[in-house]
Amino acid sequence: MPAVQELTPAEFCARWPAAERRSGVVLLDVREHVELEIAAVADALHIPMREIPSRLVELDRALPLVVMCHTGGRSRRVAEFLLGNGFSKVFNLRGGIDAWSTEIDPRVPRY
Repeated sequence: MPAVQELTPAEFCARWPAAERRSGVVLLDVREHVELEIAAVADALHIPMREIPSRLVELDRALPLVVMCHTGGRSRRVAEFLLGNGFSKVFNLRGGIDAWSTEIDPRVPRY
Protein backbone atom coordinates (compact mmCIF):
# COMPACT_ATOMS: atom_id res chain seq x y z
CA MET A 1 0.00 0.00 0.00
CA PRO A 2 1.39 3.44 -0.87
CA ALA A 3 2.19 5.90 1.89
CA VAL A 4 -0.39 8.55 2.69
CA GLN A 5 0.48 11.89 1.13
CA GLU A 6 0.09 14.90 3.40
CA LEU A 7 -0.95 18.46 2.69
CA THR A 8 -0.91 21.41 5.03
CA PRO A 9 -4.05 23.55 5.01
CA ALA A 10 -2.12 26.21 3.05
CA GLU A 11 -1.05 23.63 0.44
CA PHE A 12 -4.63 22.39 0.20
CA CYS A 13 -5.96 25.92 -0.42
CA ALA A 14 -3.24 26.63 -2.98
CA ARG A 15 -4.00 23.43 -4.88
CA TRP A 16 -7.79 23.86 -4.72
CA PRO A 17 -8.82 27.51 -4.41
CA ALA A 18 -12.23 28.13 -2.81
CA ALA A 19 -14.12 28.25 -6.10
CA GLU A 20 -12.71 24.88 -7.22
CA ARG A 21 -13.27 23.02 -3.96
CA ARG A 22 -16.94 22.28 -4.57
CA SER A 23 -16.32 20.23 -7.70
CA GLY A 24 -12.62 19.35 -7.79
CA VAL A 25 -11.95 17.74 -4.42
CA VAL A 26 -13.67 16.26 -1.38
CA LEU A 27 -12.60 17.57 2.01
CA LEU A 28 -13.66 14.70 4.25
CA ASP A 29 -14.08 15.60 7.92
CA VAL A 30 -13.99 12.45 10.06
CA ARG A 31 -14.50 14.10 13.46
CA GLU A 32 -17.43 13.36 15.73
CA HIS A 33 -20.66 15.38 15.55
CA VAL A 34 -19.90 17.17 18.82
CA GLU A 35 -16.56 18.36 17.41
CA LEU A 36 -18.26 19.63 14.27
CA GLU A 37 -20.54 21.78 16.44
CA ILE A 38 -17.44 23.49 17.89
CA ALA A 39 -15.55 24.12 14.65
CA ALA A 40 -16.13 23.30 10.99
CA VAL A 41 -14.83 24.11 7.52
CA ALA A 42 -17.43 25.13 4.95
CA ASP A 43 -17.97 22.65 2.11
CA ALA A 44 -16.48 19.70 4.00
CA LEU A 45 -18.26 16.36 3.84
CA HIS A 46 -18.77 15.03 7.35
CA ILE A 47 -18.61 11.28 7.97
CA PRO A 48 -17.40 10.28 11.45
CA MET A 49 -14.42 7.93 11.45
CA ARG A 50 -16.38 4.97 12.81
CA GLU A 51 -18.93 5.27 9.98
CA ILE A 52 -16.44 5.31 7.10
CA PRO A 53 -16.46 1.52 6.41
CA SER A 54 -20.24 1.42 6.04
CA ARG A 55 -20.44 4.62 3.98
CA LEU A 56 -17.69 4.08 1.37
CA VAL A 57 -20.30 4.17 -1.41
CA GLU A 58 -20.88 7.86 -0.62
CA LEU A 59 -17.31 8.75 -1.61
CA ASP A 60 -16.43 9.56 -5.22
CA ARG A 61 -13.41 7.46 -6.21
CA ALA A 62 -12.72 9.77 -9.16
CA LEU A 63 -12.09 12.84 -6.99
CA PRO A 64 -9.16 13.50 -4.69
CA LEU A 65 -10.07 12.99 -1.03
CA VAL A 66 -8.41 15.15 1.61
CA VAL A 67 -9.17 13.68 5.02
CA MET A 68 -9.18 15.88 8.11
CA CYS A 69 -9.78 15.55 11.84
CA HIS A 70 -8.74 17.61 14.86
CA THR A 71 -4.94 17.36 14.55
CA GLY A 72 -4.29 14.76 11.85
CA GLY A 73 -4.04 11.40 13.63
CA ARG A 74 -7.49 9.96 13.01
CA SER A 75 -7.54 11.32 9.48
CA ARG A 76 -4.23 9.58 8.73
CA ARG A 77 -5.74 6.24 9.81
CA VAL A 78 -8.83 6.87 7.66
CA ALA A 79 -6.63 7.82 4.70
CA GLU A 80 -4.69 4.57 5.11
CA PHE A 81 -7.99 2.66 5.24
CA LEU A 82 -9.21 4.37 2.06
CA LEU A 83 -5.96 3.59 0.22
CA GLY A 84 -6.32 -0.03 1.31
CA ASN A 85 -9.86 -0.10 -0.08
CA GLY A 86 -9.10 1.00 -3.60
CA PHE A 87 -9.08 4.79 -3.37
CA SER A 88 -6.02 6.20 -5.11
CA LYS A 89 -6.16 9.99 -4.66
CA VAL A 90 -6.07 10.29 -0.87
CA PHE A 91 -4.35 12.92 1.26
CA ASN A 92 -4.15 13.61 4.97
CA LEU A 93 -4.65 17.22 6.08
CA ARG A 94 -1.60 17.69 8.31
CA GLY A 95 -2.56 19.37 11.58
CA GLY A 96 -6.30 19.03 10.94
CA ILE A 97 -8.80 21.72 11.79
CA ASP A 98 -6.44 23.06 14.45
CA ALA A 99 -3.89 23.93 11.75
CA TRP A 100 -6.71 25.22 9.52
CA SER A 101 -7.55 27.72 12.25
CA THR A 102 -3.96 28.93 12.62
CA GLU A 103 -2.99 28.88 8.90
CA ILE A 104 -6.19 29.72 7.01
CA ASP A 105 -9.08 31.03 9.07
CA PRO A 106 -8.58 32.27 12.65
CA ARG A 107 -12.38 32.60 12.96
CA VAL A 108 -12.54 28.80 13.19
CA PRO A 109 -12.45 28.09 16.95
CA ARG A 110 -9.61 26.02 18.38
CA TYR A 111 -10.31 23.37 20.98
